Amino acid sequence: MIKGTFKRNDSGQIVSFTLTGHAEAGPYGSDIVCAGVSALAISTINGIDALAGFEPIVEMNETEGGYLYAEVVSGMTQEQNNIAQILMENLLLGLQSIEAENTEYIQVDTNTQK
Repeated sequence: MIKGTFKRNDSGQIVSFTLTGHAEAGPYGSDIVCAGVSALAISTINGIDALAGFEPIVEMNETEGGYLYAEVVSGMTQEQNNIAQILMENLLLGLQSIEAENTEYIQVDTNTQK
């Protein structure tokens, strides 16, 4: 199962997200849940870089897969922050849509940072 966790600050803004696990919704190379999650997540990270103009902190397991962590950096302009927030909220909505149709393969949660 893929588990997605989004962390929000006290203002409700997403500050980071983590994706772990494997959907195992089909054979390797044919798993549409995994493909959808991967496409949305990588597109979000690339979009932050290209459209907001900064590189988020990114950690991933490139050998086995199944782990991706992204965090927005501090010191952004308000415009950069707004763009990053729109992209990360869009990722959350996309993953929730996948979850709604595939509850046995993906679980998405949001937490407020403490």
